[in-house]
Amino acid sequence: MSAEDLEQYESELELQLYREYKDVVGIFTYAVETERRFYLCNAVDLKVRTEGGDVYYEAPWAMPGCGTCTDRLGS
Repeated sequence: MSAEDLEQYESELELQLYREYKDVVGIFTYAVETERRFYLCNAVDLKVRTEGGDVYYEAPWAMPGCGTCTDRLGS
């Protein structure tokens, strides 16, 4: 597989994913992006913690295996 073929394949996958999200994004209230995943949700439960003057936001449902956000796509 050439570099050009690989680039075309990746572009097609990206376009397919874009179309899938475009079709359903209107039924969700929030789009949440984490370091590992992208979620579409109707509710977001963020925990705020401070440490050494820094503020951190944690979404417990976004942790692998937690499964408490029921309105999400693509786990």
